[in-house]
Amino acid sequence: MRHCISFLIVLTALALGGCASNPVSGKKDFVMMSEPQEIALGRSADAEIRKQYKVYANPALQSYVNRVGQKLAEHSHRPGIHYTFTVLDSPEINAFALPGGYVYITRGILAYLNSEAEMAAVLGHEIGHVTARHGVRQQSAAQAANIGISIASIFVPQLNTQAGQDLSNLLGGALLSGYGRDHELESDRLGAQYLAHTEYDPQAMIRVVGVLKNQELFDAEIAKQEGREPRRYHGTFASHPDNDTRLQQVVGEAAHLSVAAPKENKAEFLKQTDGLVFNDSVEEGVVRSNRFMHPDLGIALTFPSEWSVKNSPTQLVALSPKVDAAMQLKIDPKPTGTAIEYARRALGKDATVEALEIEKLHAAIASAGNALLGIVYFDRKAFLIQGNAKTAESMKAQREAMKSTIRSFHILSDAEKNAIKPLAIKLTSAKQGDTYAKLAQHSPLGKNAESYLRLINAQYPQGEPAAGQTLKVIE
Repeated sequence: MRHCISFLIVLTALALGGCASNPVSGKKDFVMMSEPQEIALGRSADAEIRKQYKVYANPALQSYVNRVGQKLAEHSHRPGIHYTFTVLDSPEINAFALPGGYVYITRGILAYLNSEAEMAAVLGHEIGHVTARHGVRQQSAAQAANIGISIASIFVPQLNTQAGQDLSNLLGGALLSGYGRDHELESDRLGAQYLAHTEYDPQAMIRVVGVLKNQELFDAEIAKQEGREPRRYHGTFASHPDNDTRLQQVVGEAAHLSVAAPKENKAEFLKQTDGLVFNDSVEEGVVRSNRFMHPDLGIALTFPSEWSVKNSPTQLVALSPKVDAAMQLKIDPKPTGTAIEYARRALGKDATVEALEIEKLHAAIASAGNALLGIVYFDRKAFLIQGNAKTAESMKAQREAMKSTIRSFHILSDAEKNAIKPLAIKLTSAKQGDTYAKLAQHSPLGKNAESYLRLINAQYPQGEPAAGQTLKVIE
């Protein structure tokens, strides 16, 4: 098999053999597209991104981010290509770049940054991916693996076997698994250089990685509450950036690019983010004190006060305090039959079904085993409130809470729809004696408000505000 793999690599090189000088290192890279093709690929992918995400509707903020990004790009290794910098209307804590100079940053990550220098670090890192052609190199390698396997299988019949298919999946999968530590470190190194050339402190790159690692620590807390695995926000760094020697080294390489009085521009950045939408947008529905309200759908649903409610663009889920029961809202746009008939089809003929009327709407509640299902017909749709429990004991304990949620289904009036506003960042000045615990008591962020406030003010996990400090709060 070792000879087969070697033969595959040789065939691939002979068939494809395209090399180009890397704009950063000057060394030859194996790539399968020219710069015009790279830019065309980015332009095409940008159109798809804009279908998946909305552009954040704040021209002043868009202009500010673009202005900072363009200054960084001027000092990059590829100043000749046209860069675009776009703020996406997403609560995700994310930033990414496409080949050809398309850079995106979410309002979600902007909420957790605290200076222009930190925002520049995020943008500089993404510019680094573009200038080093990481996306192009990755795509070329994956394409080469697929073509190489196809060519080799003609000459090596064993590659048509299951073992050969496993080899193909292994090679292709490894190449398509995302940027690895080397690419991320290279982008951090390049971003630090671009920061220095634009008169920012290169160490802002370290602070941004710290912001992401603190998100991991916080998400580990939330994951325990929600009974899931924690997310990773900068997975190539296993430890905190202060303890990551290699990260410190690559960022430190920019130290010789002396910046006598580095720009931080904290006040300007905070001013730009004053009023920034936080977490859910109105278009996705909002959760206030465990009441979900969706103006476009025209409905509201109230979950038990002690439950944890998670709203995202794709689903609404509520979890019981012990994470032994869950509820989820789904919609069938074209239901057939009555609510009772629908419930029986969903849970089976042996299900216990109760017909009811909710705000003069046809509805039903069905139960079978550890499952409970509420059906409400409204606006030619079927709204499904699904409840499940891990055990019969859990279902017995939570059944009435689930039924209460189903019966809470409410049609929003025009006045109620118009009153729904997103949560947003507001700037305030800390008073003597203010603590995050005190501020959290009046916050709409729920039981994790104290941690959220520390995170958005760069004082997680145990910091406290100082009198006169400009604070971000959520209203």
